[in-house]
Amino acid sequence: MRLLRLFSILFVLTLLSAGSLQGQDEKVLIVGHAETTDSLDPARGYSLTTAIVNEVTYDTLVTFPPDSADHIEPRLAESWTASEDGLTYTFTLRDAKFADDDPITADDVVFSMNRLKNVKGSPSFLTSSIANVEAIDAKTVKFSLNTPSPAFLAYLASPAMLITDAKTIKTHGGTDALDASTTDTAEDYLNSHSAGSGPYILDHWTKQTETVLVRNPNYWGTAPDFDRIIITNLASAAAQKAALEMGDIDIALDLTSDQISALKDNPDISTHSGTGLIVHYLLMNRKPDCGAVLNPKVQAAIRYTLDYEGYRALWGGVTPGTVISVGIPTAYEPDKAIIRDIDHAKQLLKEAGYETGFDVTLDYPAITVQGVNMDTNAQKIQSDLADIGIHVTLNGTEFEVAAQSMQEGKECLGYQLWAPDILDPADTFSFLPGGGVAANANWLDANADKVILDLRDQAKIEINPTKRADLFDRIQAYYQESGPWAPLIQPAVQTAFRSNIRGYYQNLQWLVNLSLLARRTS
Repeated sequence: MRLLRLFSILFVLTLLSAGSLQGQDEKVLIVGHAETTDSLDPARGYSLTTAIVNEVTYDTLVTFPPDSADHIEPRLAESWTASEDGLTYTFTLRDAKFADDDPITADDVVFSMNRLKNVKGSPSFLTSSIANVEAIDAKTVKFSLNTPSPAFLAYLASPAMLITDAKTIKTHGGTDALDASTTDTAEDYLNSHSAGSGPYILDHWTKQTETVLVRNPNYWGTAPDFDRIIITNLASAAAQKAALEMGDIDIALDLTSDQISALKDNPDISTHSGTGLIVHYLLMNRKPDCGAVLNPKVQAAIRYTLDYEGYRALWGGVTPGTVISVGIPTAYEPDKAIIRDIDHAKQLLKEAGYETGFDVTLDYPAITVQGVNMDTNAQKIQSDLADIGIHVTLNGTEFEVAAQSMQEGKECLGYQLWAPDILDPADTFSFLPGGGVAANANWLDANADKVILDLRDQAKIEINPTKRADLFDRIQAYYQESGPWAPLIQPAVQTAFRSNIRGYYQNLQWLVNLSLLARRTS
């Protein structure tokens, strides 16, 4: 109890330093979160915390509903048209202003897209399909694409495709020129000030301590309920739970399933458990020196050996049908997922020539992500595969070490995570030959069969929604029989908040839109 009381005292001091005593009537929301911010510059930052913050300090042209990815909605663009060939999109902007009261124009859109592309930060790949962006007039902007991109609107809804105030960023060293990767110096400014049109403005960010947002007085939409939002870094789920129970924070974003269960009988707290976007999967490398693992029948045997229900019992969530995350349009739902079948797995091993099993090392990052401990899962994978004679040696390492090993294609059997960059099945082209993740498994055009290559090439350019859905359905059917992947689980996101908070929606891309939260008055 003494430690908890000390936490309360320190927390009050934090609030004081954040300026929470500006007025007795100021409405403040306090968020507990394990911070992952890499940068708050829209052209450079690409993390979950960055998405949470920038989602409410900037605007995109289009967006998703608060709690789904089933359709695109207007945001700064009040309407748009697409050419029949899918190569041109034209957007009409609504009358809206940046936080400094300047009107948003098509020139700001052009600057934002070009700067994102030319700074060459982590999210710059989102612009790869864009050949040119042109301001037709002050309120009309045209995008010309390199090739038809059925997922283009989903890309524009990403919390990295933000519209920024060109004048402000240029004033503080920003540029959208071709050499922006070496000449743009606006990051320091954008890490302490926002230059957007969202419902909040960045007051300050103290790395790994707190991020403070204040209400935007010039916001063009419905004003948010809170005057100030404080996102305090609580890396431990236990610390978040304790702070929430004591009333020191209003919402905890990173709890475990056990903690959610323990909170359900507390009348002062509401809980939410919903399927997250991250898919945990096994990578089975097809490089020649990986022995048994590169055999397609061995890979299928591993898929049929995993105890999917066991992983769900540990963490909640669902068993994904394939690597396309449940919640993204066209994804195989859990009712189509593979079911454990040990007899079938043993028969496949026998057909592959490994009836007595084999030895293999499992490489993975020894970390906890959104309450899921990868060491625990690795131990269960080891136990599952032992049931068919596959003897697994565990090699858990630091995240950076494991990531580098995977990217260099060194892992024969790897346990990894996947979080889509956009809420569209096109994002999983990375798992098909020619994609970055597929390259990590040495699954290339040269050693892939014509069936999957043809399906991939058709799906990349098909703009008819019905035909496109059918192509991805066929791709997923292929994944279940072939391909070097074994999806394990798509765990639940576990969130809890004080019962007087309303307006919480879990979003698959930015987790939560903080501007929709409000405090009940009765």
